[in-house]
Amino acid sequence: MGSKVISSAKDFSNILRSLQDEKSNDSCTYEEDIQILKMNGDKIAVVNMYCDNQPVFICEKYVPKISEPDDQKMTETSNCADDDDADDANADLFQTELVPDPLTIMKARQLLSWYTLSQNANVSAVDNIPALHPLWVRCDMSDPAGTSWFGAETVCVGSKVTGVKLYSVTCKGSTVDKKSLITLDELKQEHRKRHHSSSMVIKGSARFNLFGSTVVENTMIESQSSVTADFKWSHVESIPETPPLSSTAALNIKVASGDMRSPMFEMYRELEFLQTLADGLRTGETEWMEPLESTSAVNLTKAYLEELQNTAKTLQDQTAKKAESTKQKPDTDTAIFNSFLERGDLDFVEQLWVRMRKSVTSYQDIGDCLKLVIEALRYGDIKPWIHRDSSSSLSKLILQSYHQQIDHVSLTGVTPVHMLLEMGLDKMRKDYINYLIGEELTTLNHLCYYLSTEVDLQEQVIRLRKLHHLLEIIVTCSTFLGLPYDRLFFLTQSCLQHYKMYPYDEDHEFKLQIKPALISHFYQKEQPVLWGVEVSSGHGPREVRTALQLSDRPLVDHVIFETDYPNETVNGDSEDPAFFSTTVCCSLVNFA
Repeated sequence: MGSKVISSAKDFSNILRSLQDEKSNDSCTYEEDIQILKMNGDKIAVVNMYCDNQPVFICEKYVPKISEPDDQKMTETSNCADDDDADDANADLFQTELVPDPLTIMKARQLLSWYTLSQNANVSAVDNIPALHPLWVRCDMSDPAGTSWFGAETVCVGSKVTGVKLYSVTCKGSTVDKKSLITLDELKQEHRKRHHSSSMVIKGSARFNLFGSTVVENTMIESQSSVTADFKWSHVESIPETPPLSSTAALNIKVASGDMRSPMFEMYRELEFLQTLADGLRTGETEWMEPLESTSAVNLTKAYLEELQNTAKTLQDQTAKKAESTKQKPDTDTAIFNSFLERGDLDFVEQLWVRMRKSVTSYQDIGDCLKLVIEALRYGDIKPWIHRDSSSSLSKLILQSYHQQIDHVSLTGVTPVHMLLEMGLDKMRKDYINYLIGEELTTLNHLCYYLSTEVDLQEQVIRLRKLHHLLEIIVTCSTFLGLPYDRLFFLTQSCLQHYKMYPYDEDHEFKLQIKPALISHFYQKEQPVLWGVEVSSGHGPREVRTALQLSDRPLVDHVIFETDYPNETVNGDSEDPAFFSTTVCCSLVNFA
């Protein structure tokens, strides 16, 4: 009997070992009905509490993929009246496939025992070098304790495995009754049952949503942007308690461009048009945006040129008029906070870009507008001023016009689009510089990567998008959170460094350490979305922990929980917060 168990442990270990040796995350099937996945621990909420970003094995019930019947494929193009019903049925089937299936408690215990045996060097013919990744098994909560996860993790001294930590996770459905929650003393007692230690350390943690999705009149308004605050502190006195001001706190900032609530929304629309031009150059196809001006691009350009001819007599007069015009006639479409990025020193090319980006709807529009401008320059009808550091092709033609020598430009093919894209890049870069330098958040030296015109236009657009995303983050934290200058400065430097090395990614969470007092008015009257307390003893790899997590949503995704309160409480009609509770207990098994 013993040899059979050891043989089974070795077979299971070999499966895990082969999966561990694979460079990429993968999965395999074991005993036909068990699926083993290799993934990072932070992908699963419960596992993340103990394994963070390290690789882990996840065991769950194997659910075969649903294949489409051949006869359905053959009738795909038919227009039957029942097609919608069939589609709904198929959608339901595919939806159920996405929900993980747990294993029975007995099977989960068997897998953990095989894992433990396979890592015990005292068991003959078992090789445990290197140690296996931690193993976590989904459970069906069929035992009296209601166990939803079992976990196992090796304890090593050097490369030698000296023991295994075994975890059990139990969960309860959401409740508003605080008396039903485990008390701090009961949690300590639970820890003492497994670990006879004279000294214990108690730590608290909490997460609050500061910015993101909101509930308005019982309706959730989703947002792709979010700012959460994580708190950690010692000397927990009660469950749950508000984090003290002595806590360490960090913001997790994820901002998606294009949020209509953002002060940067108008700049985002401008960037969208710029991206449209860049995509057209790259793919040969352009999906033009709806024009913001009812007047055609050509008529707007004509009117602008006539205005310059009639009013601008000297460079100084023209500069003064343009500055005054910009101040007196703000864009009526501009968001209330967009004054952050408004400039009163738009030169001729930038003013032309502002008009064209709101009105052009075709390649023909761009070519016709630029033709009007170049002819006016060639015949000396206008003598526009431009910024000294302007780098667009049109700016170079304007400089040549000062000496009555203008190169011939063939406005055919993609040349007009290329010229307009350069104009937009030039203008928007100056907008961003104006804000970042004006607010003393960085220096030109730190912006060199983002302002370089030595790379091709497509790369320039990518770097401009990065700069825009950086400003979305900074302005969100400045406007909605009111963070002080020193934190905004540090965040700016962090974002600038990140985007020098990594690609554009709106899902990336930027971290920022802050003092709790800076955001106390946000969280002290709010309920946390996650609150935890952890009792621990021991040190280093032999540290053992017993933890409780309270959360506004279940940390287990393979179980449907019942609640003990009416449905209306879910919509926020109750003043008492409703929490799902998750308890994690740990046992240390030493190999003799």
